[in-house]
Amino acid sequence: MSTTPTFLQPAARAAGYRPSPVRDFWEVSMQPGVISLAGGNPDLTVLPLAELGSAASRIVTERGMEALQYGSGTGTQGARDAVVRVMAAEGIPVDADSVQITAGSQMALELVIKLLCDPGDVILAEGPTYVGALGVFAGLQVEVEHVAMDQDGLRPDALEEAIARLRSQGRTAKALYTIPNFHNPTGITLSAERRPQVVDVCRRAGVPIIEDNPYGLLSFDGEVQQSMRQLDPENVIYLGSFSKIVAPGLRVGWAVAPEPLRRPLQLASEATTICASVLSQALIEEYVLGHDWQAALTTARGLYRGRAAAVREALEEHMPAGTRWSTPRGGFFTWLDLPEGVSCHTVLDAAIDAKVVFVPGTAFYDGPDFGVGAPGLSQLRLAFSLEDEDTLREGVKRLGGAIAGR
Repeated sequence: MSTTPTFLQPAARAAGYRPSPVRDFWEVSMQPGVISLAGGNPDLTVLPLAELGSAASRIVTERGMEALQYGSGTGTQGARDAVVRVMAAEGIPVDADSVQITAGSQMALELVIKLLCDPGDVILAEGPTYVGALGVFAGLQVEVEHVAMDQDGLRPDALEEAIARLRSQGRTAKALYTIPNFHNPTGITLSAERRPQVVDVCRRAGVPIIEDNPYGLLSFDGEVQQSMRQLDPENVIYLGSFSKIVAPGLRVGWAVAPEPLRRPLQLASEATTICASVLSQALIEEYVLGHDWQAALTTARGLYRGRAAAVREALEEHMPAGTRWSTPRGGFFTWLDLPEGVSCHTVLDAAIDAKVVFVPGTAFYDGPDFGVGAPGLSQLRLAFSLEDEDTLREGVKRLGGAIAGR
């Protein structure tokens, strides 16, 4: 029996990386008859695939010597112009020179954390928060201090308390990571009243804000929220993505950072990937600058609005007493609080038997996954973005039975 040579032992930070719980359920969700309420995948049927296919062919044929070659470390001019167009649709003015293109916003987040944090530093984040962010923090040996939320989003008073608590311990929060619009995993949106309050707390405390906004254009009514970057562009690092509004397979995201971070961000990006896919950037450029991309987005909003409503109606019909849930106004997710004493892991076992899967709430907190007191143990996330309304209703019905049986 072979053993791993000592010189192949991974570094201590490797223990921080953990598998994505969404991908853990991928094989289960692929089994016949299983309804997946786990993955937050966009519905790509809204895209003009024939037009995109023609554009891709034309790009390779006419611009192949450029599109298949290495590109600029900051991103192509066309892709950065596309970002400017998308951010303008949210009412966020930005100059193309301030945009750093990355291979997805997940990469942008990792680069920002690398630049801001040393091992052992502390990041503030909503509790719960995006599981992919937790993976970045853990892999870079950054500690997480969760800040409480309610139905109006991140609580400014809890944010102040967290900052003060850290200071009493002789520690400093290096940044606040937040998803203010249609939050992943809760679906909650930070209220308009709280946005300037959060910005003010962080400004006074000298804590930069990392504003992660993949869902901002996916409000069910088309209304856009005021960006934290608009409120304080010198203290907010904005992360955006084409994954939810175009296609995740293109792997194109971006960061817009205050001026002192722009050059370091470019160098860190070049050190990581040299450049994001030039072909993908060219396709983004073609689609956003040359097609009616907002028409597809309008169709997508309608689909997601109807699916969220179907989930809400099914929850009202099938959930046992004591179950509570969020009511999102956009995005992909609904968050459930289970009846007292019910564990999401026990429900998950029963749900899989009933051929429906979801992501347990423990995945979205920094802390133990099991045991009494584990954060998120009585919570779970449902994704409604991909399945049709009838399938969602059936999935929630099966889930209700699984919860009632525990």
